[in-house]
Amino acid sequence: MLPAHLRNLASVGGEVELHVPGQATQRSVLDALEARYPMLRGTIRDHVTQRRRPFVRFFACEQDLSHDPPDTPLPEPVATGAEPFMVVGAMAGG
Repeated sequence: MLPAHLRNLASVGGEVELHVPGQATQRSVLDALEARYPMLRGTIRDHVTQRRRPFVRFFACEQDLSHDPPDTPLPEPVATGAEPFMVVGAMAGG
């Protein structure tokens, strides 16, 4: 699942379904996403460091995975497609 502004940029209306070869990790999912939608490169991760951009968070199975290492396997329900991997735009301020 992508936030609305990234869905608009990628010209997709709802959830994005991806085939991820090998083990499902943050890195492999984001690599597959950017390969399918090249216009998203650099919006979620920095081009050079591949680190998550500030104010972007990752959630799955009601857990914040934003600070997990990028090669940590995602929960099994995400890997099988039963649950979504969510890219969320964080809010700041008060």
